[in-house]
Amino acid sequence: MNITKEEFEYIKQQMTAQMIQILIEEKGVSLENAFDKVYSSEIYEKLSDINTGLFMQSPRYILSYLHI
Repeated sequence: MNITKEEFEYIKQQMTAQMIQILIEEKGVSLENAFDKVYSSEIYEKLSDINTGLFMQSPRYILSYLHI
């Protein structure tokens, strides 16, 4: 798949926002804790690497790797 860096960054940002929203709305996590859990996680590092292809998965699938 050919994807530009800008497209990848946009997708990653949208995915991250959806993951944070799910944590808040469905798991009852505070906004601050949701940001912390996502951005400080190993899975976010992998999401940030275009070569993993993780950005093509659903936010719920990615969140399944966070132990909440």
